[in-house]
Amino acid sequence: MKPVVAIVGRPNVGKSTIFNRIIGQSTAIVDDTPGVTRDRLYGDAQWLKHSFMLIDTGGIQWAGEDFSESIAKQANIAIDEADVILMVVDSRTGATIEDERVARILQKNNKPVVLAVNKVDNFAKDNAYEFYTLGLGDPIPISAAHGTNMGDLLDAIVSYFDNIEIEEEDEEEDDDSVKIALVGRPNVGKSSLLNKLCNEERVIVSDIAGTTRDAIDEKVTYYGKDYTLIDTAGIRRKSKVGEFIEKVTVIRSVRAMERADVVFVLIDAVEGLTEQDKRIAGTAEENGKATVLVVNKWDLIKKDSKTMATFEEDLRDKMSFMNYAPIVFISALTGQRIGDLYKLADLVYTNAHRKIETSTINQLLREIVAFNPPPSDKGRPLKINYGTQIKVAPPSFALFVNDVELMHFSYKRHIENKFREAFDITGTPIRIYLRNKKGE
Repeated sequence: MKPVVAIVGRPNVGKSTIFNRIIGQSTAIVDDTPGVTRDRLYGDAQWLKHSFMLIDTGGIQWAGEDFSESIAKQANIAIDEADVILMVVDSRTGATIEDERVARILQKNNKPVVLAVNKVDNFAKDNAYEFYTLGLGDPIPISAAHGTNMGDLLDAIVSYFDNIEIEEEDEEEDDDSVKIALVGRPNVGKSSLLNKLCNEERVIVSDIAGTTRDAIDEKVTYYGKDYTLIDTAGIRRKSKVGEFIEKVTVIRSVRAMERADVVFVLIDAVEGLTEQDKRIAGTAEENGKATVLVVNKWDLIKKDSKTMATFEEDLRDKMSFMNYAPIVFISALTGQRIGDLYKLADLVYTNAHRKIETSTINQLLREIVAFNPPPSDKGRPLKINYGTQIKVAPPSFALFVNDVELMHFSYKRHIENKFREAFDITGTPIRIYLRNKKGE
């Protein structure tokens, strides 16, 4: 699993600019107004041989509280969630009371901290030395806006990774179990489902060490097959602020998904589908994970002969991006259809690892082109020469064509749909990549 780096600091010191600079794309809103970050909180980053997750805590806001209190809470979140903390200060303003407060919080914990002094205009005359007073080690002067000295900053960050990565690899060594992540909003029933899955008939339970601070792993054996259940329910710091809970839920869901083979996205049948549910499910899709949509608390719904069909139809309509995922209606309280979950986990895991012969793929491609020829662009037709599968989990295919620019997204989607009709790949996303055939 990737190490996690959390960016902390008071408003308007450039946290989102640093976030964008490190992950290499503008996924966070950048503005001079303090506290403007509202969108994506995390991103995948790469430096030299190291991959890691980067968190921009500037996206977490607390209504009705001053910035000083909010920043202190952000620092506490970073302590809980991160392996390394990147504290950002502003060279133009010097060390402030808010900077000192965050530094005191960080000093009380054992997490490694890298101190970045941002907005340095003149590196020959920078005043980074005054930030030694924060007691966080050597300040690293940077200009995130211009990308200056970012290499030194990243070197300092990844220098802490080796022990983290070795420890995690050792913990998961020789584990052949199917890893299932239980993700969803708070109070949707993740812990109740974990308990019920562990207590199901013919399940043998043994505790294994969790590889993250926030997820609890349980290793179970069901009818002779091993599974590892990853629960993301625990949020130790109490808060009534919805945005805080939602942000942290997404972070923990992502970390659990990274280790999982199969994802159970839990949805509350009583409350119905929410934007947070779609956000979590979308993250599973982005990460290429085999997924089951689990509608919990079905015992609390008043039903007639059409209730389940109506609920499923509405769910499919609102989550069309995940129309491949099976839906199961359960009650973690009563145990209704709990046994079906292990069967579905096996199904989507098998499909995610399915390998399809190249000859079969090309026969299907010929049929697709024959029945529905690809559109041409200015008289130049798209030619699909051949295709092959290049990896599993998720099943991924490369199509070699005369010109990738001629492939319209709608025709690519048509091919994906035909692949789904022809091959048994329920429960898993698929990826189709285009390659230019040499000589065309």
